[in-house]
Amino acid sequence: MNIKPLGDRVVLKAAKAEETTKSGIILTSNSQEKPVYSEVVAVGPGKVDEDGKLVPMNIEVGQKVIYSRYAGTDVKLEDEEYTIVRQDDVLAVVE
Repeated sequence: MNIKPLGDRVVLKAAKAEETTKSGIILTSNSQEKPVYSEVVAVGPGKVDEDGKLVPMNIEVGQKVIYSRYAGTDVKLEDEEYTIVRQDDVLAVVE
């Protein structure tokens, strides 16, 4: 099953949360922070502006991005976790 985002939305494959700190302390699932670094698996066609013109997306499938910590909607599909965010919630592309 494929996810096809609409408008200016981006589907991100959720990265795994860190289970230990750098110093070796094991974190419980409640204390693990939501990752903000993910891989783009699908992008929408773009947003239609006030003049009716399609504004193309700046993000491409396969890029690694950093997005706002509390942005988007988490979705679980076929045992995979995804986050769907708007293009405006993507802060940077990691190269």
